[in-house]
Amino acid sequence: MIRKILLATLIAASACTMAFAASLDGKWKATFETQIGTQNYTYEFHVEGNKVTGTATNDNGRTQITEGKIDGDTITFVEAISFNGNDIRIKYTGKIDGDQIRFTRKVGDFATEELVAKRL
Repeated sequence: MIRKILLATLIAASACTMAFAASLDGKWKATFETQIGTQNYTYEFHVEGNKVTGTATNDNGRTQITEGKIDGDTITFVEAISFNGNDIRIKYTGKIDGDQIRFTRKVGDFATEELVAKRL
C-alpha cells in the first residue's frame, strides 16, 4: 500500500513539473528599473525535461541562457554579460504563475533586482 502511495506521489509530482515546463516554452517580456536605468528584456525559453535553454535579449544585445533548470514551478538560469569591459554573471530565480514569472536576479556581487516577465 505504501509503495502505491509513493508511486502515485512521484507520478503526480512529475506531471506537475511537466505542466510547468510545457507552460514555460516561448517568449516572455519584462521591463524593470536597475542601477543603470530601465531595462527592456525579452526572454525566449526552450524546455527539454528539466533543462532550460534559450536567449535573453535586451537593448544592448542577445545572450544565451546557461545553467537553466526547472523544478516544479521554479526556474533558474544564468545570463553572462560583458559591461564596460567587465564580465558579469546574472543569476535568475523565478516562480512561474500562469502567464507571468516573478524573478529575483542577482547581478554579480553588487545588486539584487526584482522583476516580472509576462508571456507574449
